[in-house]
Amino acid sequence: MPKILVIEDEEAIRRVLNKILTEQDAAYDVFTVENGLDGLQEIEKQHFDLILCDIKMPKMDGIEVLQNIKSRQPDLPVIMLSGHGDLETAVETMRLGAFDYISKPPDLNRLMNTIGHALSRKSLEQENKVLKKKVSKNYEMIGESSGIVEIKKIIDKVAPTSARVLITGQNGTGKELVAHWLHQKSERFQAPIVEVNCAAIPAELIESELFGHVKGAFTSAVKDRAGKFEIAHGGTLFLDEIGDMSLSAQAKVLRALQEHRIQRVGGDKSIKVDVRVIAATNKDLKTEIAAGRFREDLFHRIAVILIQVPPLNDRRQDIPLLITHFSQQIAQMHGTVVKSFSSEAITCLQNYDWTGNIRELRNVIERLLILGGKEISEQDVKKFANKL
Repeated sequence: MPKILVIEDEEAIRRVLNKILTEQDAAYDVFTVENGLDGLQEIEKQHFDLILCDIKMPKMDGIEVLQNIKSRQPDLPVIMLSGHGDLETAVETMRLGAFDYISKPPDLNRLMNTIGHALSRKSLEQENKVLKKKVSKNYEMIGESSGIVEIKKIIDKVAPTSARVLITGQNGTGKELVAHWLHQKSERFQAPIVEVNCAAIPAELIESELFGHVKGAFTSAVKDRAGKFEIAHGGTLFLDEIGDMSLSAQAKVLRALQEHRIQRVGGDKSIKVDVRVIAATNKDLKTEIAAGRFREDLFHRIAVILIQVPPLNDRRQDIPLLITHFSQQIAQMHGTVVKSFSSEAITCLQNYDWTGNIRELRNVIERLLILGGKEISEQDVKKFANKL
């Protein structure tokens, strides 16, 4: 049963609202208080699904109450009531986040319809939030080995914070999956996660890619262009293979992390950015620091939390689960029937040396599904896996 808090200084109106809301067919659990301060205390003590709040009250007026509620619980719907209604006040309350504004005495039908709509929208928003927080199937982390279980525990603790994370591991181990899990389980999940492969971008272009540029900054800069930091504003910036970034770009990234501001190449305007940076590398950054190829101060900025992704050879027990996952994923992609693997085929795959890690295993599974028999046999593996 939805819980509604009525904040109203007039006792007669409190009684009327309580009677209306508790005697309807879809009755509500109603609490009433006579001023804004008491209302805020009740909101701190217990959960409410909706607030009905008067505007003109002693001690604290309804506008202040609304601002307080929205600063603490922005998703909690608030319907404002006033016997001194005017357009300016109505506009102000809506600007501050009120769900609606109703004049007193309220029209019964309008009041009940507005409450119903507010509760329905709140329920829908919560459902959408839960759905969006579920990690996309394209970025599932499959495995029950101790290393993967530990990574999932760390992600659950770290994702809701703003802490920067450095993900390390060999090529093909799934560092990108960890980054996507961190983003989708964070409070930034509704904003984009923007990926930059620092190893794939020439050193002379990486600064423009990250920070953008203004028209005329260099020969091919024919118009202003936003960089990845700006595009990721409010979300997450994933700097993959950060160990390959030039020292010049490292210095600018460090400054951006310190000041939360960037400057486009060739420009003089300072642009405020709000991004969470997650970085990944297959290099030993401490070795790179010793060799003068990576800034130690940047390392300490990006490595607040360290996550080491184990190679596939250290988590062979996960291979059967990965085979099932990839088989289903690839069959759906090609529009074919899912094939099974014999126990001997699975054992054979578990015993291989997976230097290319998860990425190599997936390629092998796809090859076997295309070229193998109705059930993938040990002979299929030895013939088509190309691992011998």
